[in-house]
Amino acid sequence: MTLEIWLLFAAVLFAFGIYAVVARRNLIAVLIGVELMLNAASLNFMAFNRFVATDPATGQIIVLFIMGLAAAEVAIALSIVVQVFRSRGGIRTDDLNELKG
Repeated sequence: MTLEIWLLFAAVLFAFGIYAVVARRNLIAVLIGVELMLNAASLNFMAFNRFVATDPATGQIIVLFIMGLAAAEVAIALSIVVQVFRSRGGIRTDDLNELKG
């Protein structure tokens, strides 16, 4: 497989992630869309690491950093989703139009 195929696959994955963030009204679906976008970025780093980079550890270190960032993002976002569900009784994004507690 060539670099262009991997980049095309990552672009499609990123587009699915953007669609999930923009079109969905459920906070969990938005969170899944953000994860898809982070996975697409990781795939791009690994594709460029495989086909372009001289040092093979460069892309792998960046992908490990992205994985750690994604894990922290999921932990914080899920705690926010649980708190919103407890206070509002639902997790629809349309119902979250004010910032007061």
